Amino acid sequence: MRRRVGGGRVELLLVEKIAPTDWVVLAKPGRRARAGTTLELAPGLGAEVLAPAEAGKHRIRFSQPIEPHLDRLGHVPLPPYIKRPDREEDRTAYQTVYAQVEGAIAAPTAGLHFTPELLDEIRSRGVGIASLTLHVGIATFKPVKSGLIHEHRIDHEHYHVPPETAAAVARTRHRGGRIVAVGSTVVRTLKAVAEEHGGVVEPLSGTTDLFITPGFEFRVVDLLLTNFHLPRSTLLMLVCAFAARERILAAYREAIEEGYRFYSYGDAMLVARAAT
Repeated sequence: MRRRVGGGRVELLLVEKIAPTDWVVLAKPGRRARAGTTLELAPGLGAEVLAPAEAGKHRIRFSQPIEPHLDRLGHVPLPPYIKRPDREEDRTAYQTVYAQVEGAIAAPTAGLHFTPELLDEIRSRGVGIASLTLHVGIATFKPVKSGLIHEHRIDHEHYHVPPETAAAVARTRHRGGRIVAVGSTVVRTLKAVAEEHGGVVEPLSGTTDLFITPGFEFRVVDLLLTNFHLPRSTLLMLVCAFAARERILAAYREAIEEGYRFYSYGDAMLVARAAT
């Protein structure tokens, strides 16, 4: 969302709502969002920068709840590697057809490949479909800059696993079926929940800052549908942990040779869990 600060322009990325009118945001450029700065967004709508937070984030208090104004004033927060302004069609294209709950700052890109018709065809073949929520946060954009990966920290993200999804996972495991995760967000959520319950997926809501790296054991998900991710990203490390680094690097080499498209609006691959 781009607005003016003292005559200059600033871009606010809404990260997390922490009160009816208070949000944690990323501000660009950050020097124009010092504590005490007043922002003009539209006639009758403003905000005040309360304080800087960690990792370049700021706490903002809007003069009224901002949600009713987002469609009119806001822009689709496309990933920074998409070097163009957002377009009207991005409001539907950069969104999964099954999205229901507001809260994520980026789309879970593996889900962008599905249409209602494709989901109906999958169901018609006897495949069950269950949903969960993970509000993707700024961790998806953060490259790993630490020399040692265990020094990297992921921001927490909110998740919700409904009872019907936990029950569907249990039924599938009991009959020897396979669990296919659509995207790293699903793997991360199920892994985080299972870690708290001895490997069993229970209905649960909470937050997770779980950073999945090679060496992790996976006991819930058998197959993963995922896009091709940026180098030095936590997403790529999760995929390497799930399917084995050598296999994933070989898949990436083939994707480059064959001209596959990478990142959010790119192609996807289906990989199996590595044997342990």
